[in-house]
Parts: sequence; C-alpha cells; structure tokens
Amino acid sequence: MTPSKRIEWSLPPIVRPGRGVRLSWTSSLSRVEYPWGRMRMRVLAIGAHPDDLEILSGGTLARFRQEGHHVVMCHVANGNLGHTEIPRPELREIRREEAKRAAALIGAESVTLDLDDMEIFLERDSRMKMTNVIRQAAPDVLIVPSLNDYLADHIASAQVSIDASFVATLPQLVTEAAVHFKLTPIYFADTVAGIRFEPEEYVDISAVQDIKRQMIACHESQARWLKEHDNIDYVEFAMKQSAFRGVQCGVEYAEGYRLHRVWGRIPTRRYLP
Repeated sequence: MTPSKRIEWSLPPIVRPGRGVRLSWTSSLSRVEYPWGRMRMRVLAIGAHPDDLEILSGGTLARFRQEGHHVVMCHVANGNLGHTEIPRPELREIRREEAKRAAALIGAESVTLDLDDMEIFLERDSRMKMTNVIRQAAPDVLIVPSLNDYLADHIASAQVSIDASFVATLPQLVTEAAVHFKLTPIYFADTVAGIRFEPEEYVDISAVQDIKRQMIACHESQARWLKEHDNIDYVEFAMKQSAFRGVQCGVEYAEGYRLHRVWGRIPTRRYLP
C-alpha cells in the first residue's frame, strides 16, 4: 500500500531550564517541571507486534509528542510471521524498518524485544528483557495491550509488561539499565475491533487522524497480508474503530483506554492527553 501524501506538522521545541523552570532528578534522569504544574513526561507504549501501537494508540502517541513529551514505542515481537511469501529473516528486517519509520513520523523512539511471533511467553527471559526496556525508558506512564484482546501474543505482552514494570523497581535485580523506582500508572489500550473493551478514558485524536493514518501506512508489508488473511484494509479498519470511539465521546476520532486499577498505581490526575 502506498502511503498517503505526508502531512507536515511541527513538534514543540525542547524546553530548556530557564526562569521559573527547575530540573528535578529521578533515577538519574531529568524532568522539566513547569511553574503551572505541568511536567514533560516520559511515555512508554508497548505493543505485541510492529503496527499494533499505530493501529490502537497512534493518535494518542502523536498527541503526547505534540505536547512535548518523550515517547518510546516498543514492539515485543519482531513480526516475522506476518506474511505469506516473504521469508522470516527478511520479514523481520522489513518490519523493524517499518516500525522505525512510523515512530519517526512523530519524533518517537522505536525499540523492540525482538522475540519471534507467537513465542511471547511469561518466562524469565522475556521478563528480564522487558525490565531492561522499562528501566531504559524510565517512564512516567505506561500503555500496554489489553488483557482481553484476541491473540496470545497481545495478552502475554500485556502481562509481561505489567510484571516487568514492578521488577524494574527492585534494585537488587541487576540489568544493563539502572533501576527505575517509580511505579507508573498503566493504561490498557483498546482491543482490536473494540471487542470486550469498555473505555474509561478517551483521547480526542481528530486533529492528528491524518498522522495516525500515515503511521499505520508505514507498515506496507502488512497491506496484502491482512487483506488475504483477515479480509481488511488495515488503515481503514483502524480508522473505523477510532471513528466509533469518537461517536461514543462526541468527537470525530478517538482512542479508548482503561486504567490498571491496582494498589500503588492509581493516579489522582489525568495522564493521557
């Protein structure tokens, strides 16, 4: 699928310490705190496969970037089974580059655990890899797949992320990256097609819906595969879901989320854009 004409947009400038602005330090990483109470946050969004984040949270991540927040997009699996003809090693490389291009559209960072498709399990290796990613990202907020989604990789990615986000706070468990002491709020992204998911919070993505389309369209290898395997146009499929969520909350396009309501992770303010 040929991506649509690129929409030009501008990212906010990097805020530098100046009058009325102070730096605070958490886990050796700086935060810029504004005098009116806003903070430049670090956002870590985790999806099972390359393109999952773009489909379910692309607009939200674009909004975060427009507001000046740092965004890291992590796909757990490498996408090496998502085609009928391209060999797995070649497809792995293609999908990694597609994920990087999509992230670059909004100025986000792209990382991966590089696990093979359908081989994401709740075991030590995946937990430790995810722990290191979380410590490197040092997030203020986490977005993970829904535990109610349709595919084992999605469900396992969610649980591995939740488990690792606690492990990341344990100083005696050593990884390449330094310990991240903060227990961050965790938001579950929508399920594919919105089945068995009732959003608690919505993000209006109407102003960035063209950016979301472009991010999804970066995953060109998936156009034919998803048409043959699932009989969908993957860009329009995603946007129809966003339009439906928009109907629910009274805007043109939206994305929905649920908070992971457990002890130590329930915030007193809204973190989503």
